[in-house]
Parts: sequence; structure tokens; C-alpha cells
Amino acid sequence: MTTDPLPTSSALDEETARAEIYGLLSQLYYAPPGAELLSALRVAVTEAPAQGAFLEEPWRQVIAAARALSDQAIAEEYDALFGGVGKPEVYLFGSHYLSGYLNEKPLARLRTALAGMGLARDEAMPETEDHVAYVLEVMRYLIAGDDVAVANLTKQQEFFAEHLHSWVNGLCDAIAAHPKAQFYRVLAEFTRAFVSIEAQGFDMLA
Repeated sequence: MTTDPLPTSSALDEETARAEIYGLLSQLYYAPPGAELLSALRVAVTEAPAQGAFLEEPWRQVIAAARALSDQAIAEEYDALFGGVGKPEVYLFGSHYLSGYLNEKPLARLRTALAGMGLARDEAMPETEDHVAYVLEVMRYLIAGDDVAVANLTKQQEFFAEHLHSWVNGLCDAIAAHPKAQFYRVLAEFTRAFVSIEAQGFDMLA
């Protein structure tokens, strides 16, 4: 997944900040965060990582949770929520929230959309493309990518509406309601707040 740095200042260029937040969320949802990422998170400033105070308190909560919990506790929480053999406690795949099943029509529509933009899943990635980390990484690319035919606001708005905003709040609800969720509960609330701001921004373009 992305190796972009953590968002560290509300003074960052807005587009850079947006891309970095998507990249950070992608990393945190893709796998148990490593020691380097968690160390960086614990020393991150607690200003809003993008313009606007609406994100500041959810962001403070993420930093506080990272500081309060050990690397091992966060890794164990990730595995308890999203890992394990067989059915996970919480699914990270969009098809589950859109259709109730994995590998259904929402995944096929996503693959069609990705192919239309010339994007494809890395064969080294075992998860299907509707994994939330993959979808978040695509949004990061659509903001920060060099190919202006793909990386533009129109593509961002279309992809966000159909392939992320349409289901990610269901994921956030499932995480927040789980009794084992501590770090990921506050991350889910930050995710919800960030997605809400993104949706408002795209609505203004309509």
C-alpha cells in the first residue's frame, strides 16, 4: 500500500492533505500497523490534518488512542476484528455492505470502473479490490496521480460516490459497535468524519 507520510499540519496544501489522509487510512485498514507507522502517529501534531476544525477532535482521539495502546494491543485488536480463520468479526469488503455477500455485483462494478481508468490490482495483494484499504488507495491515486485524464475531480467524485461513500459508513458502524474495538473505534469515527467532509465537498461541485 502507500508509503506517504502522515498528515502533520493543517497548513498543508489541501489536495496533498486529502491524499495523505486517504493514504494513512489505507495503511491502517490494510494490516496491523507496524511500529514505525505507530511511532509516527504518536508524535503527530493534534491539529486538524486538513483545513477545517471539524476533523480536529476525531483526529485528536486517534492520536490519543495510539498513545494509550501498545503496538501489540493494536495488532491484536486488528486481528480480533478483521482477521482470524473463516468469517471475521467485521468485514472490510464493500460487497458485504452493499449486497450482503462477498464477491458479488458491487465487486464486478468496481472492477469495471478500475479497468476503465487503466487500474488493476497488484497480483501480490491477496484481497479483492473492494477491500476498504484498496478503495482508499484508489482515492489517494485519483487525487495525487500524475495522469490528469484519471486523476481529476470528476473521477474522484464518481468513484467516491459509487465505490466508497455508498458503504463505508456501514463499515464504520460495525467497527464502532464492536466491544473489542478501541483504537479502531476512534479510527472509524475519524473515517466517518473525513468521508462526511469529502461528501460535502463533492456536493458543492454538483
